[in-house]
Amino acid sequence: MLLAELEVWHTRALAPTRRLSLGNLVLPVDPAPGFGGLLLGAVVAGHVAELPDELVPDVHRLIDQVDRDRRVVQPRLRHRFQVDRHGLALSTHRLVGTGEELTFDFHTKGTAMAQVLGAIYAMERLQESSRHVVAPVLHKAMRWHGPVGKPLIAHLAGASATALTTLADPRAWALDVLGFPPGAALPGKKEVTAQFRAKMRTVHPDHGGDLTQASTAVFELAEARKILTELRT
Repeated sequence: MLLAELEVWHTRALAPTRRLSLGNLVLPVDPAPGFGGLLLGAVVAGHVAELPDELVPDVHRLIDQVDRDRRVVQPRLRHRFQVDRHGLALSTHRLVGTGEELTFDFHTKGTAMAQVLGAIYAMERLQESSRHVVAPVLHKAMRWHGPVGKPLIAHLAGASATALTTLADPRAWALDVLGFPPGAALPGKKEVTAQFRAKMRTVHPDHGGDLTQASTAVFELAEARKILTELRT
């Protein structure tokens, strides 16, 4: 299942100029940062290691400019951003969901800088409130040193759980894990704590819980409590 998509059109490898444009964008950002924000962050994180060190500070400045809807004078960072895609090559990046697993599918045919710039300029297409959420994600991605996978998703989303249902609707998932009825109003902190303790007693091996599943159950209960508590703050 396609969850998010970014098409970056860019100069071909042997072309004398460096030009950049955007194609199809599927960037849902609700709940924040959304699958769209995760994809943009992953594209940046997956290519940042190939950027020249001296250009990294200016990439951070560009993220802030786009976030604040400032005019970006072209060319910028050795690339000219334009509408026309004639003569350009295509790189496609997708976030795909299979069951509860999230997978990034990158098809990079241009330079790393073109992909990073494509992700930043794609943020410009978002509403102002969404840009303010996604911009910090891109800054975090610029500082990432590691593989593009579950640890990156947790780092960018600011949560320990990386399952599709958790990221798609964390409130509904948390309510279900803690045993609140579907569609229930957001419970108060005392209700969440009471339900958490009750559920912990049922899953703990000392109270008859399955020893092989206890660690996962305890982890999910703690994450659900954290989500509902943070929604109240």
